[in-house]
Amino acid sequence: MKEKMSKLINVYKKYGFFGFLKKLYAYIKANYMDKISFKVFFQQKKYHEEIRNILNSSYERVILWRSSFGYNVPLFQRPQHIANNLASNNCLVFYEVTTMTDKIKTLKKHSDNLYLFNFNNVFLNKILMKELELIAKPKYIELYSTDWKLSVQNIEDYLNKGFKFIYEYIDHLSPDLAGTKDLPQNIIDKYEYAMTNKDVFIVVTADLLKEDVIKRRGDKNLVCSSNGVDYAFFQKLDENYHFEADFLDIINNGKINLCYYGALAKWFDYDLIKKIAKTNKYNIILFGIKYDEAYDSHINNENNIYFMGSRNYQVLKNYANKCDILMIPFLINEITNSTSPVKIFEYMALHKPIVTTNMPECRKYESVLIGDNHEDFLKKLKEAYAKRQNKDYLELLDKEAKANDWSKKTLEIIDLIKESE
Repeated sequence: MKEKMSKLINVYKKYGFFGFLKKLYAYIKANYMDKISFKVFFQQKKYHEEIRNILNSSYERVILWRSSFGYNVPLFQRPQHIANNLASNNCLVFYEVTTMTDKIKTLKKHSDNLYLFNFNNVFLNKILMKELELIAKPKYIELYSTDWKLSVQNIEDYLNKGFKFIYEYIDHLSPDLAGTKDLPQNIIDKYEYAMTNKDVFIVVTADLLKEDVIKRRGDKNLVCSSNGVDYAFFQKLDENYHFEADFLDIINNGKINLCYYGALAKWFDYDLIKKIAKTNKYNIILFGIKYDEAYDSHINNENNIYFMGSRNYQVLKNYANKCDILMIPFLINEITNSTSPVKIFEYMALHKPIVTTNMPECRKYESVLIGDNHEDFLKKLKEAYAKRQNKDYLELLDKEAKANDWSKKTLEIIDLIKESE
């Protein structure tokens, strides 16, 4: 309850009073009012048959993705990409939706082997579990380390039904990422459970997280699978895309266009972008969401800094492609030291020069220019601008993007769990 109250306070700060009421109503409806579906109750035979037909199709294993990240959210991230590629590799995936964003009260086929599923629907969930009891193929429960909804007891309930547990350890565990004052107990409990049970499959996305696991329980059932990119998707730009007039005015004002997209949060280096802005050489174009109050408390109508709001994943690439340099100006701290930014791989696939601060996971890639401090970051921006049409550099970006396609990241996970099958 304490974590929920902390989350609600953050929502109030982020969206204001009326936005808070709207979000609160949507949350109550999704998590309480829609929990009991009389439609499913009175049509149980229909849903039994529908799920049975799905389970009688051709696949190698069943994976339940259980985390309230949602599918149709503005930030199309690792969960959706991994789920898509698991389904493409003969896994039957039931992906948990949140009705606040997905508007799915029961289940919906998204693509072959991938179903968006409302696990919050009590009767529907029971039907799925009943039908899964009849399936002899390997079954898994998979979730993020940052999930604060499921308890260890929930996980053990799955294990008692013959499931195995895939724990994706994807970030340093921090209340700043959870959006709460203190780290939710369910996050702590699941972390401790994974670290003390060697039968749990652990997927880590960064070297520091891997080191933590090895220190706690060794390297059994462990794989490092960093974030990645849908390479083919980023090669298909919409040449006829209609950009807003204010965006066109910015990128055509004669300055170098420097772009970042993603969450604007406490780990963003606002002092750095203000220093860049003061040079008067760059348009700093920011797409994304204000994850917390940090942006508004640091940025106050500075010249050359343009917050453009969020854009759908399907079109965001068109905006980034119009810019000269793509960047990740994060502070260096416990969170960012363990972060594998999805953005750098997408930036690579767009064949744009990349400049980041000195994050360990970014240092792995030759195409990424690293700013050791603010002054060095400014130097690296000049170097990046000069590389825009450098053939060798563009080929390096392309090579590293292809090497980090989501299909390869997913196969690393499949190879890990296959060993036990």
